[in-house]
Amino acid sequence: MLKIAYHPIYKHHLPDGHRFPMLKYDLIPRQLIHEGTCTEQNFFEPNFPDQEHILRVHTKEYYKDLLEQTLDPRAARKIGFPLSRELVDRELLITDGTIKACEFALENGIAMNIAGGTHHAYTGHGEAFCLLNDQAVSARYLQHKKLAKKILIVDLDVHQGNGTAEIFQGDESVFTFSMHGKNNYPFKKEKSDLDIELKDHTGDKEYLDILNKTLPGLIESQKPDFIFYLSGVDIIASDKLGKLGLSVEGCKKRDEIVLENCHRYQIPVECSMGGGYSPDIKTIVEAHANTYRLAQSIYF
Repeated sequence: MLKIAYHPIYKHHLPDGHRFPMLKYDLIPRQLIHEGTCTEQNFFEPNFPDQEHILRVHTKEYYKDLLEQTLDPRAARKIGFPLSRELVDRELLITDGTIKACEFALENGIAMNIAGGTHHAYTGHGEAFCLLNDQAVSARYLQHKKLAKKILIVDLDVHQGNGTAEIFQGDESVFTFSMHGKNNYPFKKEKSDLDIELKDHTGDKEYLDILNKTLPGLIESQKPDFIFYLSGVDIIASDKLGKLGLSVEGCKKRDEIVLENCHRYQIPVECSMGGGYSPDIKTIVEAHANTYRLAQSIYF
């Protein structure tokens, strides 16, 4: 059975007019149940993770500042959300959702988190709506528990996974692959193990050709025993923060390429959703829902 991490806290209250579409975290599970792609049994609620898992990635000082709300105002502003203990609790639950999804993926081949993909969180600071790096923490969890040795992170959000790149810099046990917009945030990029930068307005054919040529070879050369997939839908042409030119159908085909390869090579995969900022919330929900529909059709 496809297992999906979800908690009501994912939909966090933000000030009116904030550009982050928190509503999607409420609408995606509703849509999946409404259309019959999922039932209530597919969803599980995460809890608070053990501190030791967080501290394998993030510094004690940064984690303490988050918990005690003592971040420097400039550092807090970089995060982009009004800082509160509820926001930190939300991030902790998202991170635990990804950790537990990894365990389900080892059992079932794949598992998902309705939220997550917080790839702009560095070892010692957060930025761009990311406080803790859920996939990085979960990668270290798998390695610590000896559930995986070599890990591949496939980050296809429109923005480079700069925090993830920094966390695993020089670590040959985790290969970071980021395919993102060249002229987009972060404007000072970090160095992933493989960065593919795309020009503005890159469309379906070019994008999918590059991915098709890159991913199978990467899996064959790296031989990972676990894959993390960050499936941001901000690559769609209508996205306010994206600058690329894919259709919703092209975004779906991207997901199909990734999941088909994970399935064909029999490598467990955990999917976190990442970004999506199209003006019409229906576009965001539809693009994210496609990832779950594909997971069900390919794996179950």
